[in-house]
Amino acid sequence: MRNTRALAAAGAAVAVLGVAAPAAVADGGRVPNPSNIVALPSVIARGGQLTITVDGCPNGGHATSNAFERTNLTPVSGGNDAGGGGNDADRGGIDAGRGGIDAGRGGNDTARGTATIHQDARPGSYDITVHCSGRSLTRPAAFTVIGGVRGGIGGSSATGATPTDMAIGGSLVAAAVVGSGVFWMRRRAEKRI
Repeated sequence: MRNTRALAAAGAAVAVLGVAAPAAVADGGRVPNPSNIVALPSVIARGGQLTITVDGCPNGGHATSNAFERTNLTPVSGGNDAGGGGNDADRGGIDAGRGGIDAGRGGNDTARGTATIHQDARPGSYDITVHCSGRSLTRPAAFTVIGGVRGGIGGSSATGATPTDMAIGGSLVAAAVVGSGVFWMRRRAEKRI
């Protein structure tokens, strides 16, 4: 009988600890939820590099999208973002103003990664899905891809002028030449009178 009572008491103690332990972990060592997905720049050309920053991702994770390959997110240490300078200032000042935001959090629950947009990505808006600590979050229309720029051939033209474009342009030039000739001939005739 004593053994039964001792065994029952031990079982009750284990049950209480089993129920209390997850509550204690949830309070002090809570599992973070990814939040606040920021993609910079928000408008990007094909082949460009996109910086993804996520809050609530202290152990890192990865980001996915139809516009880029799976990208690893690494934890941001508190010292790197405290002043907003360092590596972020070298990127043209895009992230330089974020120092105050990240400094308040210490950066201890933030992760960051850099993705390269596919060369063949279609122009339009794209979602980003982030996976951290066994949880996922999707931000719809997180960034917009625009057509790539080809330097040296006149801006963002991807295919060049079509035969129709050439015909329209040629007829406009011809009309301008004829109109200028008529104007010049009339002015010349007026001076003779």
